[in-house]
Amino acid sequence: MIEPQGPLPPEVYWRRRVVAGAGIVVAVIAVILLIIALSGGSDDSAPDSKNAAAKSAASTAAPAPRSTAASTPATSEAPSGGGDHGQGGDPSAEPSTPATTPAEDPAKQTGVAACSDQGLSVVLYTDKPTYSVGDQPVFTIVTTNGGLAPCSRDVGKAAQNVTVRTLDGARTLWSAQDCAPDKSVNIQVLQPGQQVRDDTTWSGTTSSPGCTKKRVQIAAGGYQAIAKIGERESAPITFNVVEPAKAPGA
Repeated sequence: MIEPQGPLPPEVYWRRRVVAGAGIVVAVIAVILLIIALSGGSDDSAPDSKNAAAKSAASTAAPAPRSTAASTPATSEAPSGGGDHGQGGDPSAEPSTPATTPAEDPAKQTGVAACSDQGLSVVLYTDKPTYSVGDQPVFTIVTTNGGLAPCSRDVGKAAQNVTVRTLDGARTLWSAQDCAPDKSVNIQVLQPGQQVRDDTTWSGTTSSPGCTKKRVQIAAGGYQAIAKIGERESAPITFNVVEPAKAPGA
């Protein structure tokens, strides 16, 4: 190390060197601390800046639209057309639209188990075996609980049907549900062996599903009829239609 030279004592020069060196060291340390502080502050603020940017983007983004399906309640329509059901039908009359009757649950209404189709006996009768052309036959449906326990069943017009066919059963000429169907409900609790009777009057004319075809008077001949409750059919019965007897001297 170079020895201090000058007019002052050497101790003075050594103290000056120590003070200057200490100042340099302090300055270097200060610079280092400043660099560290600036570096750390920059790192700490970076995540905050990123988070702030993300939050801003999230707050300004429009929410995705929710897809909703519109539900349309099912509606019941009264069937067009029907049968005669106790009415003398006019062959040229337009079909009427009956009032709709809501479906009924016999078991729910009565608290008694519903009768199955297999547990029912369905028999059809006519009021007489022979009719004249132009008569209006009356059919009687007899429904019997053939089971060993009470059961409930709708035996009203809405649940039944009567059809008239050719004698060989090959072609249906008339159905009670074609032109003016009666949709009335008649829920009964049937004891074992109990019978329920219901009448249906036929106009003696033809019909078609929906009553879309002109109705015409049936001709003289032999015919068969079948009744139905639910899916349970009766055995077919036969009857005759003859020409009216002529008055004497006519």
